Amino acid sequence: MLKVKRIVLFLERNALALAMLVGVAGFPIFRHMTGLLPPMIFLMLFFTFCKINPADLRLRKWHWIVLGVQLLLGIAIYYILDYGLRLASTLSSKDIAIISQGLMLCILMPTASAAAIIAGKLGGSIQNLTSFTLLSNIATAIIVPIFFPVVNPEAGIEFWQAFWMILRKISPLLIAPFLAACLLRYIYDQYHKKRGSDKRFHLSRRLASMPFYVWVVTLVILMGDLTYSLLHQQYSLWTIVILCVGSLITCLMQFGLGKWIGYCHPAGTKGNDYKDVLINPAAANYTMQQVSQITAGQAFGQKNTTLAIWMAQAYLVPIASMAPAAYIIWQNLFNSTQLMLAGRAAEKHKKGA
Repeated sequence: MLKVKRIVLFLERNALALAMLVGVAGFPIFRHMTGLLPPMIFLMLFFTFCKINPADLRLRKWHWIVLGVQLLLGIAIYYILDYGLRLASTLSSKDIAIISQGLMLCILMPTASAAAIIAGKLGGSIQNLTSFTLLSNIATAIIVPIFFPVVNPEAGIEFWQAFWMILRKISPLLIAPFLAACLLRYIYDQYHKKRGSDKRFHLSRRLASMPFYVWVVTLVILMGDLTYSLLHQQYSLWTIVILCVGSLITCLMQFGLGKWIGYCHPAGTKGNDYKDVLINPAAANYTMQQVSQITAGQAFGQKNTTLAIWMAQAYLVPIASMAPAAYIIWQNLFNSTQLMLAGRAAEKHKKGA
């Protein structure tokens, strides 16, 4: 029985890394399952949002700081790379455009919808990260139609056309499950209120862990599709190396910056404002400063890479999508390491209690 528990614990802590390996190994099968991704992502986010009372959603100081740093850093990276590579390298103009646009995307793109799931497992604030995810995606829908025509004038992007196209991409996978969860909560609460009961909507513990496992299966399919794409496209080897190394650097930098910002600007203190423990018991072992540190790190570092790949192919040099494609690997390896370390820390805490 003890061995079974250890195996289950090992699989849970290393689920993301194992999902990536399974996806790569079985790509001939999993690449045909991409049609399952939209309903799976909807289901994953629906259960995540069911944990949250919309009344608890609010904007924090670190939200604005992270968003401002993200947008400014993304634009700055593009110009620094574009200008610096032209001066200090022998790369062609096309390769320079691919590198500068690809690494810009790794920073400029909004927070991933699944970030709240990982933050919850680590002990972060699901509601604070949900608030930032909505803010981040709306900000991206505004900034991209303004900045991308400067980056790639040949694309001929019109603001309103691009704005609505991005919202159409975001809404079904982010806003729709959020509204569905809010509607379910409202109907449930109103029904019991009319019956004179004080009972309120609450997601059971069994269903509370469902989003993480749905995300693991989703990652298997994503990695299968990504592996197939990488094996069947022609790229300059040197450009691939720069994009992969650059995306790794931007990944680590953003997670680190986010954690630093969250640590310096925590959301609040324990008390009436500390509802994270009720929604996510994993936050019980941390101070609000540590909760904000975890949450802001995921907000800044975990990216909506699917949207980034689509934007590169629609509005920029298509090969630039290699950078966010590599970012998928780095951010999930980083998250897998975080989950493993958090699991060990929780185990030590139980033993010490």
